[in-house]
Amino acid sequence: MTLFRTKPVEDVLAQQDDDGGEHPAGLRKRLRARDLVGFGVGIVIGTGIFTLTGVEAKNHAGPAVVLSFVLAGVVSLLAALCYTELASSVPTAGSAYTYAYATIGEPAAWIIGWDLVLEFALGAAVVARGWSSYLQDLFDLPTSVFGEHSDVNLGAMFIVAVLGVVAIVGIRESAWVTNTLVAIKVAICLFIIVAGAFYVKTANWHPFVPTSHGTTGASGGTRPLIQVLFGVQQSAFGFAGVLTAAAVVFFAYSGFEAVANLSEETRDPGRDLPRGLLGTLALATALYVGVSLVVTGMVRYSNLDEGAPLSSAFDSVGASWAGTLVSIAAVCGLTSVTLVDIVTMSRIGFAMSRDGLLPRNVAAVHPRFGTPARFTAGTTVVVMLIAGFISLSTLADLVSIGTLFAFVLVSVAVPVLRRTRPDLQRAFRVPLSPVVPILSALACLYLMLNLSIATWIRFAVWLVIGLVVYVGYGRRHALLNRREQPRATARAA
Repeated sequence: MTLFRTKPVEDVLAQQDDDGGEHPAGLRKRLRARDLVGFGVGIVIGTGIFTLTGVEAKNHAGPAVVLSFVLAGVVSLLAALCYTELASSVPTAGSAYTYAYATIGEPAAWIIGWDLVLEFALGAAVVARGWSSYLQDLFDLPTSVFGEHSDVNLGAMFIVAVLGVVAIVGIRESAWVTNTLVAIKVAICLFIIVAGAFYVKTANWHPFVPTSHGTTGASGGTRPLIQVLFGVQQSAFGFAGVLTAAAVVFFAYSGFEAVANLSEETRDPGRDLPRGLLGTLALATALYVGVSLVVTGMVRYSNLDEGAPLSSAFDSVGASWAGTLVSIAAVCGLTSVTLVDIVTMSRIGFAMSRDGLLPRNVAAVHPRFGTPARFTAGTTVVVMLIAGFISLSTLADLVSIGTLFAFVLVSVAVPVLRRTRPDLQRAFRVPLSPVVPILSALACLYLMLNLSIATWIRFAVWLVIGLVVYVGYGRRHALLNRREQPRATARAA
């Protein structure tokens, strides 16, 4: 048996059909381009638009946080182009996991699948706790069961349970709920941008890029890895501050890869996936740039509130009514993020189970709903427990490093698949390959280096645990292993 065995693309595509034998039924194709954009914006536009604008403008970039969002959007675009080619060529559940399986090898595929399950599980739990906090603030609910200071966060557990049921009932129903929430969220964001424009003072934008100065930086495990490896001095403001802020606000874009995980359920992947991925990034970037321009124009960047920059900005100009709209938009936004996290996590687990790397009975597709109901229900319970009992502030960066790690592997997979399978039909091709994939991988690696040492250690521990599970179960039960055993027996005979 080869250590880095790969899964033939033909096998990947064949698994989408129910042949009544080795493979379970495939997922039902019910999504159009607008549904993909809804899912994408549903997961991308979350707490980032309500908090990161103020934090990074005040601490690193000033009004030039607008440029930070643009730079982060460009890096995301590079990764999105790679995702688009692979997703339109190999339209199947699993996204980066499946692409790695077909190009780099089974161990890498397992690692990325294990990594993505963690990313979306923690993401759903963190966002559910945020949802509980916003709801508590909006309706003045008891802090004993709602919000971050509760002993048992019943609010977070409740929303996860409800959205888990929605995810089980069907992808069409999930799309309808997500599209409705996204419409409300985007409408309120646009209204806030337009209303805020009337309170903008252009003097607050000068200087647009504040003068750079050094900072004392963090210490111990909180130091960025790049600072330890290369002795890079942390600085605030100036162009270096813009880059630092870009590394942080990039994570406001994380999650758009969830669209690629829905390719198997897309009616016309070659046409709809490029529109869904690129449409998500275009709309998200426009909203981020608009909000950051308005906020830094309404209030001097040094006076921005880091916790609630939007609502406090409107309070400062006597328009406190907008704070209620911000809270409503946040509740809608976080609801859609949690739902898409649960849906995406279940599709990755479905793909891994279908390949035998996890127990295959959890990959069963519900005969009525057409969704991986067992895996969705199981992961929903786990996320409920995490969201209800564990404060995840120290683990939040794991979501970011997991996303970037997936981006790196997807970027590498594009030129590898071009070389190994030049005959594969590609509805979309990354321009200037391999230059664009290489730039995408390097940009993601740079952003990973800006994360703390502690985050890297936690990430490494999780991957080691995953490798133990892979060696102990996944490799021996994989479908590829079953096919190799008769060949090995025949060669021995």
